Amino acid sequence: MSVDPSIFKAYDVRGIYPTTLNEEIAYKIGQGYADFVKPKGEIAVGHDVRLHSEKLKNEVVRGLTDAGVNVVDVGLISTDMYYFAVGHYQLGGGIQSTASHNPPEWHGFKMVKESVKPLTFEQGITQIRDFAASGKSIKAPSKGNLRKTNIEEDYASFVLGWLAPDKIKPMKVVINANFGYAGLIFKKIVQKGKLPLEIVELNTIPDGTFPKGRPDPFVPENRTEFTELVGSTESDLGIAWDADADRVFFAADGGLFVEPYYLNTILIRKMLAKYPGEKVIYDPRYSWALIDEIEKNGGKPVISRVGHSFIKEAMRSENALFATESSGHTYYRDFWYADSGMIPVMQILEFLSEGNVKLSETVRPVMQKYFISGEINSAVADKEAKMAEIGQKYKDGKQSTLDGIAVEYEQYRFVVRPSNTEPLLRLTVEGKTRKIMEEKKEEILKLIRS
Repeated sequence: MSVDPSIFKAYDVRGIYPTTLNEEIAYKIGQGYADFVKPKGEIAVGHDVRLHSEKLKNEVVRGLTDAGVNVVDVGLISTDMYYFAVGHYQLGGGIQSTASHNPPEWHGFKMVKESVKPLTFEQGITQIRDFAASGKSIKAPSKGNLRKTNIEEDYASFVLGWLAPDKIKPMKVVINANFGYAGLIFKKIVQKGKLPLEIVELNTIPDGTFPKGRPDPFVPENRTEFTELVGSTESDLGIAWDADADRVFFAADGGLFVEPYYLNTILIRKMLAKYPGEKVIYDPRYSWALIDEIEKNGGKPVISRVGHSFIKEAMRSENALFATESSGHTYYRDFWYADSGMIPVMQILEFLSEGNVKLSETVRPVMQKYFISGEINSAVADKEAKMAEIGQKYKDGKQSTLDGIAVEYEQYRFVVRPSNTEPLLRLTVEGKTRKIMEEKKEEILKLIRS
């Protein structure tokens, strides 16, 4: 069977089951991973709630063990639990069968080496792609061992280490797992830590058909049910995860959806209060509020390209404490430089309890200081030519080409980035008034789409 090279993305593998990604290709990917990584020690494998994730995982396991690799099957887990398994147990690497927040027909794999170091397109994903397409196979003289284990207790204990459970005040909390695994593990964490939370559940029973559509709470139309429930139940906080739970989003009391950009200012404050003077990584999409908060709290801001492999690489090279992305990913040095959808929840619960404050009161001042557009995609045939045209039109602004083109003026700034996989340009605009942000958004969009 031929292998569609398009399923090998910049950061992971994603395809449609069973046409571009199926059991046969999963086996080849397991073999290709063994060939490239040559792991020392056991490999963790797990799967998300998708209908075929476990079957695909089992074929990856077969590919690994046929190649002589020893495997630990950690079962149905979230992506950040998979990172935890590799890091905490000091394993030789890992593969999670997941397609993150994609629709149900999508399946895929996220892969790391030892110490939770990600495979990148240049170093790992391309080589696995080529191995899978080559028709080669590895049959080791001695087949690798397979054992199964449950990591929930250890993971719950680790997550609870990010707060002081006895200091958490009683709160009513809405949780929306988007039919992924996060709701079950969050309830286990709450029970284990005896946290005084009244939980209102939404979409917490795992369902790989994702009956309410794409399991991504960052999509505006997916927020309404969640935010309305927070308001109607008079809850203190709302928490929503994407399907594989490596991203987390919050709604404040009253049902106000809090963009990760604004929420991240609180996490920066908490991290730097505990570790003053450290470096914090941020991405270029929106930056003013983050730079303000980092510098105000004695930290050192460091910019990185968008994308988890770039951010993790920057964190390691800078020995950075923490990193934020405006897409809802949050990374921690003390989580093996990986992203977690559960640690930020612990930090926000602690923050609200320590100061006896409302989330809405905390975020509104920064929301009223910097206004953002959201990420807007436009189909463009020649992405490079269009970015050059934009650079020429706005040549009087302060420019950066770290990731696409970023242009900054006194009252507004914007970033236009190319998609890694599609003929799209992505626009984000940030302004010091809503009026100027809206005006410049329309102006730049008109140029992009002309």
